[in-house]
Formats: sequence, structure tokens, C-alpha cells
Amino acid sequence: MIIVLTGIDGSGKSTAARALVSMVRARGGRALLVSNHAGRRVMSLAAARLGVRLPDRVADGVETLLRVGNVLVSHLRASRFDGLVVMDRHLHCQLALRHAKGLPRGRFLPWLLARLPQPDAIFHLDIDHTEAHRRIIARGTDSESLADLAAFHHGYRELPEYAGFLRIDASAPAGEVAAELNSRLEFAQA
Repeated sequence: MIIVLTGIDGSGKSTAARALVSMVRARGGRALLVSNHAGRRVMSLAAARLGVRLPDRVADGVETLLRVGNVLVSHLRASRFDGLVVMDRHLHCQLALRHAKGLPRGRFLPWLLARLPQPDAIFHLDIDHTEAHRRIIARGTDSESLADLAAFHHGYRELPEYAGFLRIDASAPAGEVAAELNSRLEFAQA
């Protein structure tokens, strides 16, 4: 079984993914966590340190290349794993980012999405962008503006695929979010 977690920065995707995998393993199940990052945090921190801003198309090109590579490796690993595979982010995240930046959807990512094995579920960790911003500030490892988070939030909702996402209230504490994911998985497997 493959599930994907999506959501804006600060929604708790990575935290929920780790907690869910731990829950499954604690009850004797097999679970694998794979991350499909695009290098945004590293690029934005490096650009801020250097006092430059990468043009949106350049940043998208680098992010897309890294994300596609990670997604392909993750699907290869998933094909060889017998158990639950939790994918932290996917190509939908890049498509939402493109929309947020006013960039075209393009043809390649939708084409690739249609050809990859379809996940059994895509869980969208839904959170208000102001709460996500508060979390990002509190963790102190990166920064996102309220405007960028609002645009990213809107970008997800504009995806044609969004209607099929299963939404989880990510404003709850991390343990509750993971428990909700776990509950929905157990129900789906029953």
C-alpha cells in the first residue's frame, strides 16, 4: 500500500509521516518512509545568505529535477517493499508550487503522474497559512512569507487532482494528526 502526504510548509507532513510509520511498526506492521523533497529549503536559505533571489523559473527547474528524481527512486523502493509505504510529498507538491508562483502547469509532470503507480490514498494535511507560518517561525530552520504560504495553500486547491485528496485537519497536535491518519488507514484496510 502506498500513501502520499501533501500540504503547505508548516502543515506537519514530515512529522506526521514519521509518527505514522512508528505507529505501524509498533503494532508489528511493515512500513517504509520515503521523502520526495525538492531542495526548496536549502535553496532558499542559500539564496538568503548570498542576498540573491533565484528567478521563479530557475528555482522551479532545479526543484522539479530534484523532486522527479526523488519520486522515481521512491517508487522504485516502493515496488520492492511489502508493507505500507508513506511518501512525504509527491509531484502534486511541485504542481501546487508552480500555481503559487504563477508558472504554467506544464506537460511533463502531469504526464509522469499518469504513468506512475497510483497511490492508494493521498492525504492532504490542511492548515490555515497563518498557523503554518507560526509553526515555521517557531522551528527556526527556514522561513516562508505569509503571502507565499497563502499562494501555496491556494495552489493546492486549484489542482484538478485536489478533489480526490483526503483532507486531514493539520491544525491539531501532531499526535492527533498521526492518529487520524492511522485510523483512516486501518479503516481502508478493513
